[in-house]
Amino acid sequence: MGQAFCCIQVDQSTVAMRETFGKFDHVLEPGCHFLPWCLGKQIAGYLSLRVQQLDVRCETKTKDNVFVTVVASIQYNAIADQASDAFYRLSNTKEQIQSYVFDVIRASVPKLNLDDVFEQKNDIARAVEDELGKAMSSYGYKIVQTLIVDIEPDNHVKKAMNEINAASRMRVAANEKAEAEKILQIKRAEGEAESKYLSGLGIARQRQAIVDGLRDSVLAFSVNVPGTTAKDVMDMVLVTQYFDTMKEIGASSKSSSVFIPHGPGAVRDIAAQVRDGLLQGSAIH
Repeated sequence: MGQAFCCIQVDQSTVAMRETFGKFDHVLEPGCHFLPWCLGKQIAGYLSLRVQQLDVRCETKTKDNVFVTVVASIQYNAIADQASDAFYRLSNTKEQIQSYVFDVIRASVPKLNLDDVFEQKNDIARAVEDELGKAMSSYGYKIVQTLIVDIEPDNHVKKAMNEINAASRMRVAANEKAEAEKILQIKRAEGEAESKYLSGLGIARQRQAIVDGLRDSVLAFSVNVPGTTAKDVMDMVLVTQYFDTMKEIGASSKSSSVFIPHGPGAVRDIAAQVRDGLLQGSAIH
């Protein structure tokens, strides 16, 4: 109906290319426009000024001979002041942008190892954006943003990388476990050493107490019973300890059978043997 009344409507964020007898005449802004078709005026087409997105998948090889697929997302829009160039100079805008992306990625990625590609993807995106910006500006397009959204190595490479990472983590875990066991063993050894040291102190104090008690007993007995010598007191103490030992052996339910001589003569012999052993030890020292 608008064509019949020589009027057309251009939507918002869109411009229209007006031609006169096939020659570009004017860029029509959004709104209603008079178009006398009888004078050779016509609309050649419309051009959107909205930001568009193009996802480009590019397969290339890294410096360490790993094939990867790099996915780049290009956001671009036509420049309103250069709408005629954007409409007439390029027949297929997306293919043109894709060609430049391929060229930059395949020139940048082969210079990097696989790990560096992941680390420097922002540098790759910046290189693509700079190259596209210079090339497409002359055609009436502005590159708004360039993103490297994905880097996909071969599946076998992914599996190998995961296995390397898993092995590294297992090695760290094994080292940590070994260090923990080492600390436990050191602490256990320190505890045993401290226990033995304290046990030795206890035994030493026990023996010192026995010696002090025997000395006091000998002195007290010698004072209270006239005519007795230290030898008589020691014999009596040895006999007393002998009977105490016999009592403990008989009272223990888990003790093995022990055959020892018994009787007054045997007691005397045992006392003499203990005394001789003590004298010999004193002589050695």
